[in-house]
Amino acid sequence: MNKTESIALILRFIEACARADPDEFAGYFTDDAVWWNSPWQIIEGREAIRETLRRGAERMTALPWEIRHIVADGDVVLTERVDNFIVGETRVSVPCMGIFELRGGKIAAWRDYWDLQQFERQLPTATTQPSK
Repeated sequence: MNKTESIALILRFIEACARADPDEFAGYFTDDAVWWNSPWQIIEGREAIRETLRRGAERMTALPWEIRHIVADGDVVLTERVDNFIVGETRVSVPCMGIFELRGGKIAAWRDYWDLQQFERQLPTATTQPSK
């Protein structure tokens, strides 16, 4: 793929992320793809990636992501983004750096780097009533 095609593929994929349809999402990946949503564990294989998205969509709703910068060098695409979600009734926005490695028009590897503490600080804190 050339740079323009690589960027176009990732832009379509990022739009699909907000729809959070597990089958559509998984369709962007090779069978042996690897997804590392750092700081969490690495997910290996298209079916495991599909299941991970399905479980995640049960806990939060993706909103459109803001792309600040996107560049490609052949089959590698870099994105600087702000990923937006609704968790419960709270909107959460997290700056993120993503690296996509493409093979045969699909994502073979996706690595995202972001700050889990920044994500968690935006969530409402649970307040407990003192016991009597």
